[in-house]
Amino acid sequence: MGKNLSDIPDHYIPPNHQYQGKANLNHRFGIVCARFNQRITKALLTGALTAFSDQGFSPDNIHTFWVPGAFEVPVVMHQQFPAFDAMIAIACIIKGDTPHFDFVCQGITQGIVLANHTHNKPGIFCVLTTNTNQQAEDRAQPNQSNKGYEAALGAMEMASLCHQSPAKI
Repeated sequence: MGKNLSDIPDHYIPPNHQYQGKANLNHRFGIVCARFNQRITKALLTGALTAFSDQGFSPDNIHTFWVPGAFEVPVVMHQQFPAFDAMIAIACIIKGDTPHFDFVCQGITQGIVLANHTHNKPGIFCVLTTNTNQQAEDRAQPNQSNKGYEAALGAMEMASLCHQSPAKI
């Protein structure tokens, strides 16, 4: 697992005009979750819902849409984006012996990017693309390192940031 180098360098000079998102309890979020590899995706979803709860969001502001597999996620994201401030795509693709992995990963990535750009809203990529089942399980543990938890925090920050940036002022 990659390490987040989050220490601030000693020589850092903060910019004059800077913006950072903060949780806004009025924002609405959509989550599109694939049922395929549900042992992992439901653990990621649980992580995301835990993050929203930890930040004080009402469950009424969080809507989950179930799709059969990863490839179907972008269609529902694109369809539902207008109703939400941000959306999260949750899926798990584990590499097998055929190139199918590559096609599914490429398709879901392109579809999510297209939905983001079409609607000009943040879509958070919580799609695990792992080589092994163990790698997927490691990223879906019930703690704050859960990638679903991290995705929800990212969705909150991005929804807020997109509402406060100079383009919106």
